Amino acid sequence: MPQAASAEVAAAVADAHRREWAFVLAATVRVAEDIDAAEEAVQDAYAKALATWGGNGIPQNPGAWLTVAARRRALDLRRRAATAERALPKLLVPGESGGAEETGSDEGGIPDDRLRLIFTCCHPALAFEARVALTLRLLCGLSTAEVARAFLVPEATMAARITRVKNKIAAANIPYRVPAASELDDRLDGVLAVVYLVYATGHTSPSGADLMRRDLAERGLELARMLHVLLPGNTDVAGLLALILLTEARTGARLDGHRDIVLLENQDRSKWDRQAIEEGLALLREALAARPPGRFALMAAIAAVHDESGSWADTDWDEILGLYDLLMERWPSPVVRLNRAIALGFAAGPAEGLAELDALGAEPQLARYPYLAAARGDFLVRLGRAGEAQVAFGEALILAGNEVEQQFLRSRLAGLAKGLPGQR
Repeated sequence: MPQAASAEVAAAVADAHRREWAFVLAATVRVAEDIDAAEEAVQDAYAKALATWGGNGIPQNPGAWLTVAARRRALDLRRRAATAERALPKLLVPGESGGAEETGSDEGGIPDDRLRLIFTCCHPALAFEARVALTLRLLCGLSTAEVARAFLVPEATMAARITRVKNKIAAANIPYRVPAASELDDRLDGVLAVVYLVYATGHTSPSGADLMRRDLAERGLELARMLHVLLPGNTDVAGLLALILLTEARTGARLDGHRDIVLLENQDRSKWDRQAIEEGLALLREALAARPPGRFALMAAIAAVHDESGSWADTDWDEILGLYDLLMERWPSPVVRLNRAIALGFAAGPAEGLAELDALGAEPQLARYPYLAAARGDFLVRLGRAGEAQVAFGEALILAGNEVEQQFLRSRLAGLAKGLPGQR
């Protein structure tokens, strides 16, 4: 195969992996009736694509081609099995099997298959961290090494962790199905929390040399889009996708030419993605149709106030504060209280905000949260209390794990040391 053609095939397979992995794996699990066997079959299908697309041509519908190949391989693995029962119990609830001889793409059933896979990965019987790891591995198609990097653990540790999660799915007899309507809302909230954490971890990495993990952020956005396609009338899903889009729209202005952080108040708003904002606003209108609105819709509404403000000075902080009050009723948490305190500081003055932040100092969940100390430092600067601000920024620096954020805090401290208390 010529080098140019080989590169074209490799690019096509890579694109199909990013776009179609969950689509293909979810459909294959119904045939394999086992996660490990399905993964093996799908991996074989991608390897076959690399080997054959150069000679036969890249198919018009790569996802359908890969699904057929993976299902056929899964059937072959089942036929070769020494016994009818595999090492892990079957995932499918009796009567839900897609049929052992099913090899077509069954496009009408595949969306349900992806929902089955999402709800299996995010089952409440699994620890939250395990749900995230399994979602990254099975829904996003990340390798075990890539998932390990996301969790900052050795690959062997993550491999063992994923194996334990799969074993628990089998031991707990967790069914491969979409929850019944009566339990869908409760189960869906856990799914949305996992997807949002994937995105949030990519938007601001908790550690490492880069402010953002674009791979994780993009995966989170893709998962949210997938859920919106699969559950088009669900306002909570619309709210999550709106929140991600309205947050993602500001990505291009978060760093300057030296890769230093640019605070929201100083960002060049012409660099914001207006198309993403418009899409997010349309989804937000859809999400706010629910009464009362869900937490992701309220968070998206807060992001929308920022995105629709022509400048920092035009920001309607009273509206943001009111939205945080509603969010506190819907989803009370220390982090929401922290963000509400910051909004209060801009709506009513830094002294009011600082008093609220100080009241959060005894909150155990915020004890090692660098943004509390950083927010205190910022309000102290605005109040002209430079010495106290240095202490607060020093505490934030100790707690911060992201190197870009650490450098930003060092610059704040350097500015204060030079007698530039207004430096922000």
